[in-house]
Amino acid sequence: MPAMSQPIVRAESLGRVVQSGDAPLSILDDVSFALDAGERAAIVGASGSGKTTLLGLLAGLDRPSSGEVWLDGIALSTQDEDGRAALRQRLIGFVFQSFQLLPALTAEENVMLPLDLAGLRDAGATARGWLDRVGLGSRRTHYPRQLSGGEQQRVAIARAFAGGPRILMADEPTGNLDAATGATVAALMFDLNREEGTTLVLVTHDTELATRCSRILSLESGRLVGDRIQTIG
Repeated sequence: MPAMSQPIVRAESLGRVVQSGDAPLSILDDVSFALDAGERAAIVGASGSGKTTLLGLLAGLDRPSSGEVWLDGIALSTQDEDGRAALRQRLIGFVFQSFQLLPALTAEENVMLPLDLAGLRDAGATARGWLDRVGLGSRRTHYPRQLSGGEQQRVAIARAFAGGPRILMADEPTGNLDAATGATVAALMFDLNREEGTTLVLVTHDTELATRCSRILSLESGRLVGDRIQTIG
């Protein structure tokens, strides 16, 4: 029989405890799941349920108090800070609620920055190509303050995909946008995700966004209380 392919993201018994005054506070408790390459997973739950904390642990931006995360078969606990950063650079693109664009850089320069840091040749041409794909080719020399919220998030999406990530991690990507703009931006993100074959890990409180994912992971008070697979169009 052919060997089974390993999950691209795997969490095993993840826990995160922080000190709150004199008492420990459990933010995540014994969370386990695995995602295969190309899956679209939504992490849902009420505010304070641990969604963003979980995403940070999966990305290696924070360390768990217990348990382990594997990315593409590599245990994050075996990597130092530089090693985790190199894994993120190779595997992950990020889209944040707050866009996280550098105000002193143009749209093109914001998309180019991680490409330059990765030593990619033709970073400028790659950035321009991605801005064209998100419909902002004519706005590439504009600074974030000259762009609407929806345009800024399109730049952020272009930046996330430009490095060819295998995993897209999105934290409330439409949270700062009005409903119509958010729907347009979400459609763009899902279309590019499908075209690029990227694994999507989406933190959202938006039921409509979650229903566009093939897997829904539900958190409640830091525990994984639901893991549902659904058919999507």
